[in-house]
Amino acid sequence: MPDPTPIVYVVDGDLAVRESLAALIGEAGWRPCVFASAEEFRSDPCHSCPSCLVVEVVLPGLNGLSLQQRVVRDRADIPIIFMTTHGDVPMTVRAMKAGATEFLSKPFSNEVMLNAIRFALDRSHAAQTAISEMKALGERYSRLSVREREVMSLVVSGRLNKQVASALGISEVTVKAHRGCAMRKMNVRSLAELVTLAAKLGIPRDGPSASNYEASARRRVEAVQDSPCVA
Repeated sequence: MPDPTPIVYVVDGDLAVRESLAALIGEAGWRPCVFASAEEFRSDPCHSCPSCLVVEVVLPGLNGLSLQQRVVRDRADIPIIFMTTHGDVPMTVRAMKAGATEFLSKPFSNEVMLNAIRFALDRSHAAQTAISEMKALGERYSRLSVREREVMSLVVSGRLNKQVASALGISEVTVKAHRGCAMRKMNVRSLAELVTLAAKLGIPRDGPSASNYEASARRRVEAVQDSPCVA
């Protein structure tokens, strides 16, 4: 089984900084993984546990802000904490707008760094939980038949069973049967729950055409399936 202990990645060209932070992180009960460059970090295999990245802005080769762009694109469940002795307001604004959780000026206290890491790891855990839930939801939705998806789309748009039957050219009894099957497969007990799950899948509530809602739901599911670093 993979180790569930959260990982704190540290990228800094200064060996003393890497060693100091590795000791601090280890004493706090997390797993430190230290790298001297952005390229070393990017070559590290992906892990499924909550994690965050503590990175110096000024690095040999790819700098911290450029690394942030790649992490946001490829490993978005890893929050980023910046640290530097060369920071300025424009740099800080750029990093925070791109999603950094903290921008620390060196030197900083151990407590300041630990608090920043705790917050980032909480964010990572929440993101991975949401991704896992969406994957499970997508798997349930994939088990619905085409007709069950059609019925589900029209039902969550607010149409009555007889209106769904008329729209699809089937009997009301058949609509009820498909609606019941869809609710069982989606593991919900009420229409309100079904509407909530449909919203998460991106199925509009205005009675879209089959092709539109299929494409919308498929994009949501595929986006989650493509998300990295999730077991």
